[in-house]
Amino acid sequence: MNGLPMKVPAPGLPARVRIHEVGARDGLQNEKTAVPTAVKAEFVHRLAAAGLTTIEATSFVHPKWVPQLADAEALFPLLADVDAALPVLVPNERGLDRALALGATRIAVFGSATETFASRNLNRTVAESLAMFEPVVARARQDGAHVRGYLSMCFGDPWEGPVPLPQVVSVAKSLLDLGCDELSLGDTIGVATPGHVQALLEGLNDAGVATDRIGVHFHDTYGQALSNTLAALRHGVSTVDASAGGLGGCPYAKSATGNLATEDLVWMLDGLGIETGVDLAALTATSVWMAEQLGRPSPSRTVRALSHKE
Repeated sequence: MNGLPMKVPAPGLPARVRIHEVGARDGLQNEKTAVPTAVKAEFVHRLAAAGLTTIEATSFVHPKWVPQLADAEALFPLLADVDAALPVLVPNERGLDRALALGATRIAVFGSATETFASRNLNRTVAESLAMFEPVVARARQDGAHVRGYLSMCFGDPWEGPVPLPQVVSVAKSLLDLGCDELSLGDTIGVATPGHVQALLEGLNDAGVATDRIGVHFHDTYGQALSNTLAALRHGVSTVDASAGGLGGCPYAKSATGNLATEDLVWMLDGLGIETGVDLAALTATSVWMAEQLGRPSPSRTVRALSHKE
């Protein structure tokens, strides 16, 4: 087998998809032990060499909360020669100050569609978290930075259960009204199904949110990440979050398993004839290498299939 699927395009899909690679941040922040800074830097370089153009690099949160990313100041300068956009997560103005001081030009804030997760993850209500983000987004925009707004628990919450669509739409609009350039809809515990995805996207459109400002971030807890992604593509979404090798989950939602694996996504998109610019063989080799650094096999089905030795 040559490691590439047969291309059979389907009607009504985007010609190109931008993959927002989150493995180096969302993936590695969930590791039980800290990954050496030099390994993280090489990981990002390898991802860029494989053709990924947006690679979330790190998070400028307090080391107490995410000790695995405590080396953000040491890591970011090592990525100065990376030919890709390098967004970083900032939780508040202190995090923004740290990121801007190092020359970051793309930042992200991380909100919640539910009160319980906002309380557990941000120690604030939803309204209080939006108030905290307001000066962050404003200052980042004034500095010329691109701002992404993550919205978690868009489809279900482990404490509150299914999340009403109007509630998600309301918080999503509030994030965009702060000045975020784009919105990433997170299925943090992986409970979404395609009809649910379609309904939320339609609800956002009805509320005045254009599809081209929306990205999707699916977890594969129930094996639905690719089918949900296809539903979003059919709606016109062309930004998809994924994690190389399927790294990551959510440290504050214990039922969450890994992110959609970038290789699994690229295999599907390649088969549909959708351009990504990603070299699947190089990406697979990168995830095999990172799995070796972490001392365990990659959970990505595509990585396992393509790296299987006869």
